[in-house]
Amino acid sequence: MQLQERWIDTFVRIFRRCAVQPGEVVRLLSETDSRAVNVKLAELALARMGAVPVHIVVPTLRISTPVPVRSTGASHVIQHMAPVMNALSGAGLVVDLTVEGLLHAPELAQILQTGARVMMISNEHPDILERLTVDVDLTAAVKQGVRRLAKTHTMRVTSAAGTHLTATLKGAKLGAVWGGADKPGLVQHWPGGLCLAFPPAGSVNGTLVMNVGDVNLTFKRYLETPVTLRIEDDYVVAIEGQGLDAELMRSYLAAWGDREAYAVSHLGWGMNPNARWDALQMFDKNDVNGTELRAFAGNFLYSTGANENAGRHTLGHFDLPMRHCTVKLDDLIVVDEGRLCNEAFA
Repeated sequence: MQLQERWIDTFVRIFRRCAVQPGEVVRLLSETDSRAVNVKLAELALARMGAVPVHIVVPTLRISTPVPVRSTGASHVIQHMAPVMNALSGAGLVVDLTVEGLLHAPELAQILQTGARVMMISNEHPDILERLTVDVDLTAAVKQGVRRLAKTHTMRVTSAAGTHLTATLKGAKLGAVWGGADKPGLVQHWPGGLCLAFPPAGSVNGTLVMNVGDVNLTFKRYLETPVTLRIEDDYVVAIEGQGLDAELMRSYLAAWGDREAYAVSHLGWGMNPNARWDALQMFDKNDVNGTELRAFAGNFLYSTGANENAGRHTLGHFDLPMRHCTVKLDDLIVVDEGRLCNEAFA
């Protein structure tokens, strides 16, 4: 892939949001399977800004899972290797260019505790990053959304398709992604625009009905037939549906042989007005990681898999952005039938 000047500009704009300064040493973490064009763009952008990029490359792990792992945000490439951990620890920016990303990696908390700030560049085609690197500042709205979450006892999610889900959020770990890692101990990713809660164990119950056009990002596939998930005390106990979509979900989760793959990871909603629900249709699967679809404004995002707050870690993972849902925080509606209620974030 030929490097494009406009893509370098895109990465410069991302790093400006991370408060990169001239002379700052910035650590880039990649693996041997990383998207080479994004690694090079990061290096060139940092050099253009007068920063000093230091590149740490680790080998991509041998495949040891029963099914392919895709778009999890839970990279295992660091493997707690002491030299790598030492290189990534300490004040300053770490740019995460691994294939899966460090968002749910087991080493992330330790790295952040040392004063590092981490910017995860999602494994996307540069055209996607360029299109979503616009002058829309989501910081205030996303932070307000998380403040709303912090005051919430119960999240309720409903839809005309039949979703009726409740989540008790007391003790939840909250996540806010607006797209700029500018403070020590902060992790962000781009594309950004998300409010998330990692609920404590045993707090999510109800029925989740995924309808035609909702998305399974592990498969990078729009659903063509409805799928109903029955959830009890965090765990999917039944996957109902007659079509291929339900059969694929049943097969994939069963392949792990791990009960934790059926448990809730996080739930929340997207806030990025420039992210598009239909963008997955425009790219080959190898060119997209699906982060845009997690962030499009008004989606309800339900995820299964790793949840450090509940003491669960697994490589089995689904991110399931859904349209046309209503999300209610106690008595406050923040998403109304798939429409983001902007007045709730003023």
